[in-house]
Amino acid sequence: MTETPTPAERARTIATRGGKATLMPSAEGAGKVIPLTHHVHADGVASVLVAQSNPFVQAAWAAPRGELAAMLELADTAPVPLREPVRGLLWFTGWVRALSDDEARRAAVLVAEERPDPRLLDVGHGATMLQLIPASLVLADAEGTHSLRLEDFTAATPDPFCAYEADWLRHLELAHTDVVSLLGRHLPDELRGGHIRPLGLDRFGLRLRVEAGDADHDVRLAFEQPVTTTTELANELRRLVGCPFLAETRKRH
Repeated sequence: MTETPTPAERARTIATRGGKATLMPSAEGAGKVIPLTHHVHADGVASVLVAQSNPFVQAAWAAPRGELAAMLELADTAPVPLREPVRGLLWFTGWVRALSDDEARRAAVLVAEERPDPRLLDVGHGATMLQLIPASLVLADAEGTHSLRLEDFTAATPDPFCAYEADWLRHLELAHTDVVSLLGRHLPDELRGGHIRPLGLDRFGLRLRVEAGDADHDVRLAFEQPVTTTTELANELRRLVGCPFLAETRKRH
């Protein structure tokens, strides 16, 4: 069986990348909130920057104990333009509370240390920081839907290449169409006529999206062994492409 990252690792990777966030209050009739920026901390708590004028902020201040039930959705989208760009969804369900001015400034500093963003300077000047304390997590991606325990999420580590994946895949798509075509030799015969696109990369392998006339098909090309360094990654990619120089080097060793 092909080895893949665990659901908790995939969830941590999505949270680390950030993705598109949507805050959805549980109250009926309450509208969705698109944060100015957001960050999920290692303990699963999410800091969400929202315009002070947003009705959700006033609702949080007016709620009993200053907390509102809500869900934060993170959408993991492919770094290249695809017909179906969303690769996975991560939902944090819990309680949102509005922070005092001092708490909000401290939270902004903590976020800036990990995810610098000039919009954090707007805290107290047209924007306020909300904090979501998660009670449950659910991940939905190509591998299935998984309910996660918070302790498993916090114990997991994001993929070692998650910070570079987007740039690498975009470069592969734009500058190395020949390489993408060569990767097609690993596809089943019935998929080789489709449009092959780079979809994802992790320490266990490379994922391709084949956009065919009937539907989209995702295929994982597994590495011979998990990789942790860029040198190991480059060697595995050369092997998948069928680089003759790599094959000759292996023969000599």
